Amino acid sequence: MSQNSANQFEPEGADDTAYDDVATAHVSVARILGLFRPYRGRIALVLILIALASAAGLAAPFLLRAIIDDALPKGDMSLLAILSCSLVGLAAVGAGIGVLQVLVTAKVGQAIMHDLRVAVYTHLQLLSLRFFTATRAGDIQSRIANDIGALQALVTHTAGEATRNATTVVMTAAAMLLLEWRLALLSFLVLPLATWISGRVGRKREALTYEQQGRIAQMSSTVQESLSVSGIVLARTMGRTSYLTQRFARASREVATLEVRSHTAGQWQWWVIDLVLQAMPALTLLLGGWMMASGTAMTIGTLVAMIALQEQLLFPLEEVLRSGVEVRKTRALFARIFEYLDKPVEITERPDPVTLDKATVTGHVRLDRVVFSYDGAGPATIRGVTVNIPPGSHTAIVGATGSGKSTLGYLLARLYDVDAGAVLYDGVDVRDLSLRSLTDILGVVTQDPYLLHASVAENLRFARPDATDADLHAAARTAQLHDLLAALPGGYDTVVGERGHRFSGGEKQRLSLARTILRDPRVLLLDEATSALDTATEMAMTRALDRPGTTRTTITIAHRLSTVRRADQIIVLDRGAVVEHGTHEELLGGSGAYARLVRKAA
Repeated sequence: MSQNSANQFEPEGADDTAYDDVATAHVSVARILGLFRPYRGRIALVLILIALASAAGLAAPFLLRAIIDDALPKGDMSLLAILSCSLVGLAAVGAGIGVLQVLVTAKVGQAIMHDLRVAVYTHLQLLSLRFFTATRAGDIQSRIANDIGALQALVTHTAGEATRNATTVVMTAAAMLLLEWRLALLSFLVLPLATWISGRVGRKREALTYEQQGRIAQMSSTVQESLSVSGIVLARTMGRTSYLTQRFARASREVATLEVRSHTAGQWQWWVIDLVLQAMPALTLLLGGWMMASGTAMTIGTLVAMIALQEQLLFPLEEVLRSGVEVRKTRALFARIFEYLDKPVEITERPDPVTLDKATVTGHVRLDRVVFSYDGAGPATIRGVTVNIPPGSHTAIVGATGSGKSTLGYLLARLYDVDAGAVLYDGVDVRDLSLRSLTDILGVVTQDPYLLHASVAENLRFARPDATDADLHAAARTAQLHDLLAALPGGYDTVVGERGHRFSGGEKQRLSLARTILRDPRVLLLDEATSALDTATEMAMTRALDRPGTTRTTITIAHRLSTVRRADQIIVLDRGAVVEHGTHEELLGGSGAYARLVRKAA
């Protein structure tokens, strides 16, 4: 079952207002902190390590003051040795704590990234087909890989460094006030200006990051589409390889331009911060010298210790401000990730769903006045369809292109929910069934089967992991495929290739059918599932499916009418409504839509 959707080849420019709306709707501090909550014990350990490292760093300037003011003037070598060894010891303790902090932070960060990736993947698995028909696969892949990957630096490095530097700034500021409060206040004058500039730069880079990640997703989509087997075949047979190369180069150039803008936005404002921070030690020495000259009680050791503390304050302060900019950028990444996590799940299971025993299910299917529209507001694609499919029967659904045949298949498989009416299995509304019961009852084979890049056996066992080799062979025989597979050099261990391109279209369809048969569903839905088969193979497979003793209900959605002649009943759709039903002979004897389709196909 497939539904075409237009690809968006050309990227659109970012809209800051639109981004602000997305970020406001999906991102909050509480939600981000919630990601860290399961690891609060290890995060508490990191905070303790940061506090210890900061305390060790703060002690160094005071030891330095004691060396300058006491040990050196007095020539007390014992005191000098003790103080010097203490400095070395503090450095060793700080380095050891730093290593331990990195190890714990890395483990926590990777655990959070893992949780986020799994959460997004799991949520996407629950979305209806409507989302996937409107979204390029490259964008989905980019949000899971690129966006979450870009967050890794925040969680594993930036957050820890920002916390460590912020702790150092607070503790150093307190130590400076205790040491010489007037010189400390001079150092603090830079804070308001630096904070204001940092906020402006962060806002600029945040919007640019959102646009940049969107362009990266578009580039990933281009790569995925054009470098697939089908894309390569299309480009070479159409002579469009140069065009695709130019298109990719344009997308890559746009990403590179945004990358430069993101990294350089606000550099002139940041230059002001750097200038002021680098000037502070000189200004402190000037003020301290003037105070000493004017008779203020201050030692050279105090002034040197103040300069050391100031250096210990200003560098972490600058890093805190830079981290603030990075955190603002990651808000854009969270906006893209949470936007997917907030996509509503349309196909949901009731709190107390009905579970049917597969062994006792009869396979009775009924559609009762079903109405459905893809956008929920436009013209109905399915209009009041009522069909009764008895257990063990073979029902064919036919009609011209666009009559709603495949849409009916989507509703039977509950890939969409009906807008009105009901789809029932053994008298139970499909919306009341547990999702597991539905997948046990119904097997679906589509016109364009999806095969994993794995061996034939692995593809078959995807439907039933516990299947024996004998089970695989039996299913393949029913699908008229066993002899072909057995003749391959690798047999059932042959790798099918990307999307099954190792095999022909008909072979892929038969392999997909064998995979579904392996599950032995009570209801088998074939949506143009034999369109690529020759007539002889199709007839042999049909006889195998309809062999005596089979209690399976078969629903065939077909465009090729030769497939449905032996059906117990044929349902004819026209513009989403049932216009005829009966056997092949009954319908052919009339002058209705089915007879016209047969004459047209002749």
